[in-house]
Amino acid sequence: MFDSLVKEALETKIDSGQGIDSDSLKIVVVGAGGGGGNTVNRLSRMGIGGAQLLAFNTDLKDLQKLNNNISKVLIGGKITRGLGAGGFPDIGAKAAEASSHEIEEALKDTNLCFLCAGMGGGTGTGSAPIIADIAKAQGAIVVGMVTYPFKLERSRQERAQEGIRKLKKVSDSVIIIDNNKLMEYVPNLPVDKAFMVADEVVARAVRAITETIKEPSLINLDFADIKAVLEGGKVSVISVGEANGPDRVALSVKNTRSHPLLDVDMTGAKGAIIHISGGPDMTIGEANEVGKLLTEGFDEHGSVMWGARIREELEGKLEVISIVSGVKPRNIMSQKGPVEFDDEPAPYISRDDGVGLRFV
Repeated sequence: MFDSLVKEALETKIDSGQGIDSDSLKIVVVGAGGGGGNTVNRLSRMGIGGAQLLAFNTDLKDLQKLNNNISKVLIGGKITRGLGAGGFPDIGAKAAEASSHEIEEALKDTNLCFLCAGMGGGTGTGSAPIIADIAKAQGAIVVGMVTYPFKLERSRQERAQEGIRKLKKVSDSVIIIDNNKLMEYVPNLPVDKAFMVADEVVARAVRAITETIKEPSLINLDFADIKAVLEGGKVSVISVGEANGPDRVALSVKNTRSHPLLDVDMTGAKGAIIHISGGPDMTIGEANEVGKLLTEGFDEHGSVMWGARIREELEGKLEVISIVSGVKPRNIMSQKGPVEFDDEPAPYISRDDGVGLRFV
């Protein structure tokens, strides 16, 4: 009996898009500053279905280098004259405040905002908390995706720490990519190529989540899934892995666990989004096993959401992206010792004067 049921199910033609009501959902990927702009530019070259790409910068020349399918907004033009923030986060914040109306218009009706920025410079570090605050005020779920500087960049590290703390207070989750961790995986790559790898990781994650919400998939994520896992101002870590061959499930899990882009304690993690992509030969059992193995040891009350998508070009291969929230970073160092990003609920930051940051 069950065999005939399976046979009929496989032979029945079904519109794969039926029942997926996500057309009204507005997903925006924002690049703040030069580093964030690079990430969005990579996404535009990869192609992403269902998301709008935006770039905010104080540097006009940087904006002009971006692809034409990215909406570009020069912020703080009267303050910086389009010449950048000079590495000063206060100027980046003032620029965002001065252009708050333009930012509000660009983010109007946004439901889910991925905010990409390189921490430690001027525009990204200073403007990202302001942009996040504006997006949150309009009801969006805001996911910060930021890079943390190399240990040798001491002054940038201090600025990055402050920027991440501020961003965390106005975001639902902040995913930190530690350049020092990245260097462990690609030690022989030139610095510019290593940054390209970080951009690729972020771009893949954003594309996977967005398309699994917006496009017909083997197992779809919905907006409520994303919200359940990522809301609450938690620090998150992203990991990627891939494998092919007969042991691809075990190998893809091993590779994903071995390549987190932030050194964290996973014990008691509060939630996870697991996304598995594979070719037409990927089975539901394989996708389920990947999710099961990756979430061993998580908080038993944590939210674990997973999606799976078939991509023709991945025949014989599995590609896994894991975003785990509620983790505790370790071994992020500064001149003063280990850096702590408080994971307790924080007071809300509201925009105020020119620099625009105050507790209420």
